[in-house]
Amino acid sequence: MKKLNNFDEMVPLLKDSLGVFVQGASATPVRALECLAKHGDELGELNFYHLHIHGDAPHVHVPNFKIINFFVGKNMRPYIDYNRIDYLPCFLSEIPKLLEAGDLKFDVAIIQVSPPDEHGYFSLGVSVDVVLSAIKHAKMVIAQVNRYMPRTFGDGIIHQDQIDYCIEHHEELEEVHSHKLTEIELEIGKNVASLIPNGATLQMGIGAIPDAVLNFLGEHKNLGVHTEMFSNSLIPLIERGVVNNKEKKIHPNKTVSGFAMGDKKLFDYIDNNPAFNFLNIAYVNHPNVIKRNPQVMAINSAVEVDLTGQVCADSIGSRIISGVGGQMDFMRGAFLSPGGKAMIAMPSVTNKGLSRISTTLNLGAGVVTTRQHVEYIITEYGIANLRGKTMNERAQSLINIAHPDHRAQLTDSWNKILR
Repeated sequence: MKKLNNFDEMVPLLKDSLGVFVQGASATPVRALECLAKHGDELGELNFYHLHIHGDAPHVHVPNFKIINFFVGKNMRPYIDYNRIDYLPCFLSEIPKLLEAGDLKFDVAIIQVSPPDEHGYFSLGVSVDVVLSAIKHAKMVIAQVNRYMPRTFGDGIIHQDQIDYCIEHHEELEEVHSHKLTEIELEIGKNVASLIPNGATLQMGIGAIPDAVLNFLGEHKNLGVHTEMFSNSLIPLIERGVVNNKEKKIHPNKTVSGFAMGDKKLFDYIDNNPAFNFLNIAYVNHPNVIKRNPQVMAINSAVEVDLTGQVCADSIGSRIISGVGGQMDFMRGAFLSPGGKAMIAMPSVTNKGLSRISTTLNLGAGVVTTRQHVEYIITEYGIANLRGKTMNERAQSLINIAHPDHRAQLTDSWNKILR
């Protein structure tokens, strides 16, 4: 491993590169991206591959850079053109397979790690997810060493021999903050929480609805966590002993995740904390692994759901706003888990008052979770259990939890168009 004095010194190393993988989420090496954007003319045509990244994403503005997103974050949404700034739909659990098989042409991985221990081992910290596979496939690994990166346990411990160049640069990680929950979000959270038994294993994402669900689990007992990611809202339940992972069949007594996003309080809490295991997402999100835990509660969200139960979660019409992520991984795993439940939770209407429960999906909308895989749809107006339901029974159940202002129109459309 060779030490570089600054980020500028990595630029010549990337000339003639096939492409660059960049670690994402709160582990995004923001200064490295800023440097590459600054030297864009020198680097020529260069492909970037990453999950959602944090920060200003300066590389998006370099004309000779092409960006392939596995998941589209807020900072990328305005620039998606399916040409220079593109999206690759893929189950999160299968992205490592693409990386290792060489289906994607990159040879450099830029990552961010904690300082090494006395044995020369670094930690990938808050973002293990697909990074291990990228390191394995890359011919060159460049690491920013940052003392603010938490040292986490699990698969993300890598030796200095796996890093070719390192740049020491210390700065606070990119943070994600929660907002005050609305009455609608709280009502949805209450409805979801009513489906969760004691001893369940939770999968949840980030955002208002997962936060709202966790807000209503304070009186539960012996909950476990096996999830692709988590945020600050989980910590109070761990501190109170509500989440103790005692009844999990695999990794008991450990909170298992692929990555974490939150603020400094979260980063400090997981730092050097052996109660957390950050593992390769190919394992964490594999349905055959997920199903081994009891009563897996997969809690995911959607942009819209049609009256047959088809779930669009990655686009508004044909405009991609996020990605497939791990929704299907966990929906299937939860269905196969003894006593498990696969849930989609969402407000009944958009910010513009349009119904999220629609007769048919909008033109161009993608199906992330099929009607065969969905079980529970939850809004602030109730719970629709679609398991074992016919098409007509599904439609009636979904109309009953739609916003009252839209129920008559949905009923009329179902009767006229789909019957």
